[in-house]
Amino acid sequence: MTWSFYDVILPLTYLLLFGLGLNGAFSEGIMAAGTPISYAAFFLPGVLSMASFGIAINTAYGIFVDRDNGIFYEFLTYPMTRGQYLVGKILFNCLLALLQAGLTVTLGALLLNIPLYGPGLFIVAPMVVLGTAGWFFSLSLLALRIQRNDAFNVVLNAVYFVLMFASSIFYPLDAMPGWLRVASLLNPLTWHTDILRFGTTGMGTATAILAESLAFCLFLLLAFRLAVRTLNTGLFR
Repeated sequence: MTWSFYDVILPLTYLLLFGLGLNGAFSEGIMAAGTPISYAAFFLPGVLSMASFGIAINTAYGIFVDRDNGIFYEFLTYPMTRGQYLVGKILFNCLLALLQAGLTVTLGALLLNIPLYGPGLFIVAPMVVLGTAGWFFSLSLLALRIQRNDAFNVVLNAVYFVLMFASSIFYPLDAMPGWLRVASLLNPLTWHTDILRFGTTGMGTATAILAESLAFCLFLLLAFRLAVRTLNTGLFR
């Protein structure tokens, strides 16, 4: 219950602190893809993307807890495939991610007066689920291959730091230096954020969003396959 409360409340705190603070600093809004937009509206999908990543982190870290108390190895003896085990681990947390996203979007609209793009909102819920699952599968691959949780935390923090700041979460891509823009365009966190930004604000073109959606789905499937392969080959031991 503590982790669930943390997963739901922390993104709201990010949105209120950064949204209110930077919205005031950029009182005239910012230009993103040639479109003026308030910083709070620009940052909202970034909060949703970070929340999915955060929930995936906590779920992947649970693998270490399961290892320590022995239930992880008991799970592997149950009559289910390794893929079913991984999907089962993330099911509840995908529902948690949906609850968190619903609260964040609703309070963002009510408290920060963020205008929502009605026609695109239907893609927010499935992308929150796919994003949470995709990051969990990729992070579980690390958790299964790394034996010590302190080493996992070091690697995770380094990876998250690079992914977060080399993405479109905090600032638009067209304001970045050329080399950083290229790195951001290859970053799955950018793909996820851009899709959510299209859903909440309507920013972006249908062609670009479709390409990023396909790229993120391929990322999800590859991470899932590698995690299942790691479980099957015993590299987690």
